[in-house]
Amino acid sequence: MNLPVNGEAFRKVWSERPVLLVGLGDSVTAGFGASKGKSYFELLATNPMDETPEMRRVHLKSVFTDLRITNLAVSGSTSLHHSRQQIPKLTPQPTNVMGLVVMTTGGNDLLHNYGRTPPAEGAMFGATIVQATPWLANFSRRLSETTARMTNCFPGGCHVFLGTIYDPTDGIGDIERAGPLPDWPDGLEILARCNGILRDFAARHGNVHLVDYRAAFLGHGIHCTQFWREHYDRRDPHYWYHANLEDPNDRGYDALRRLFLNAMAEVLAPR
Repeated sequence: MNLPVNGEAFRKVWSERPVLLVGLGDSVTAGFGASKGKSYFELLATNPMDETPEMRRVHLKSVFTDLRITNLAVSGSTSLHHSRQQIPKLTPQPTNVMGLVVMTTGGNDLLHNYGRTPPAEGAMFGATIVQATPWLANFSRRLSETTARMTNCFPGGCHVFLGTIYDPTDGIGDIERAGPLPDWPDGLEILARCNGILRDFAARHGNVHLVDYRAAFLGHGIHCTQFWREHYDRRDPHYWYHANLEDPNDRGYDALRRLFLNAMAEVLAPR
């Protein structure tokens, strides 16, 4: 795996205060398609029995002495569901608890309903830029509302690690080559605008930290073996997606785990 993690940062305790690790969002955080114990959310907390030597003890239970875990993410959910259905399940925490939230949102808003129905809010596949513009504005608003409600559950403070949305076409935009899907001429631009919303949101909020797995996954989609492509990864020319194209496979979940851990170490590890 060509994504090293600074193991030394995980050899010392980061905090002894109570910490609640929360998963919010869609199937990526729910772990759809992962082998048992190998979703990125599970891998953040602890190691599986067959962990690779480089990643042993590189997990959150090794740096937070009082870590609790709850995963509220639901496969198939869109941003319309996250504030309305998931946040109400998160109970307000005591002031001594720090929130540690990982969230993936927006991917299903773009990919559903795979071109089988006319484009709509929460199911934009096939939309034009003109159609998608008001839906993207609403996505931005929901992101703000969801994060505000979540933050209110942690009067003692919380950090939100927010994932971008990956591109299984490796930057080419030929989604029709990935299976029985129609082409989507404006798909790449709409994806870029959605990721821009996520990026700008993180930049405006000090407790929100972007995890750019779109960039990391380029070269590991449907063109991963084509050495002449711009994003071909010579050191790791492997496919990181599950058969449904929406979610990672085990290799992809391992990559996500590493990306989130690196982001957390950058923000939370003692200097």
